[in-house]
Parts: sequence; structure tokens; C-alpha cells
Amino acid sequence: PGPALFLDRDGTIVEEVGYLHRAGDVRLIEGAAAVIAAANAQAIPVIVVTNQAGIGRGLFDWADLVAVEAHIEMELAARGARLDAVLASPFHSEGRPPYRDPDHPGRKPNPGMLLRAAALFAIDLEISWIIGDRASDIAAGRAAGLAGGIHVATGWGCAPGERESALSCAKAGDHDGGYEVLTAGSILDAARTLPFLAKSAATTS
Repeated sequence: PGPALFLDRDGTIVEEVGYLHRAGDVRLIEGAAAVIAAANAQAIPVIVVTNQAGIGRGLFDWADLVAVEAHIEMELAARGARLDAVLASPFHSEGRPPYRDPDHPGRKPNPGMLLRAAALFAIDLEISWIIGDRASDIAAGRAAGLAGGIHVATGWGCAPGERESALSCAKAGDHDGGYEVLTAGSILDAARTLPFLAKSAATTS
């Protein structure tokens, strides 16, 4: 098993538009494809873990999500990049049955999606990282036992309190290895600080 790169979707890979559910609204964030391609080149699984409460709330359905994902992957492919898996959680405290759940294990900041990915791929969670624009992304990485998380300032990343909450997820190294939290302007900046991606991301930007 080796490391995986876990990525949030909205606000990290694509621009945050609020409950993205139309393919025509997809806009890749600058550098996202280059970072993903750099991981691809090193055979590092790139796994998207995304909360999709819009499904739970009935604002759109799974078919809409699939169409958006297909468009994202088409845009990435045009730039020589691909995702290895996309995991989505529709659960929310205000969701409609069967998605109403105040603390579902699959919804970030809980680690369910990351643990599910580890069951599907040969991943060493302890050397894997997550990049996201919400503190809940970083918290999910800690809960899953990752090496660290990088909070980016795109999407919700510049909202009041998000960066502070993300940084508070850091855990000093002890018997369980600790959890490092870094900050970056964007996914491209974030990749430059990752031990297993720094060199590749710099050369593909």
C-alpha cells in the first residue's frame, strides 16, 4: 500500500457555485488538473470525497450528480488527468428520508468516505493527505488517520473562521503519529508542499 491523495470537490477542484448540479456550471480551478495529473504519473490514487447534501435535501438527484461528474472528468481528461474514484455523501441533518441523519459516518467531518476508499484501494492512510476548502475536510482527514491535510483559500476557504477551524485540527506527533495541517492559496499551491507531489506539481504547473 502507498499514499492516496484525497480531494474535496466543490471549492477545491471546481469553483464553488452553491449546490453544483448542472454540467454547464463546472469550472475547474486553475492548477487542479495539473495536480491530479502529477499524482496520476506517480500511480498515486486520486480520490474525491464530497458531501452532497443537495441530494439529501431534494434539490437535485443522483442523475444530476453523475452528469456533473462526467463533465468534470471530461474536462480533466482534456488536460491529461483522471480521478480514480469519487465518493459522495447525501446525508444531512435537514435531509429528506432516507438521507436525514445528523451525524452520518459517511458525511465529513466523519471519516466514512475515506475509510471506504481505503477498503477499495491499496492505500496506506497514515501517509495519505487530503486537500479541501472546509475545516470539515481537514477534520475528516484527521479522523481517518491521515498524515495531514491542507486547507486552501478557494471556495469556502476564505469564509470567516474556516482556516482557524482547519488549523485547530492539527495534532502533535505522539504514539499515533500526529496530524499535520498546512495552508495554501489553492490546490496547486497545496501540491507544492506535499512530500509525494511537490516536485511533480512544480514541473507541471
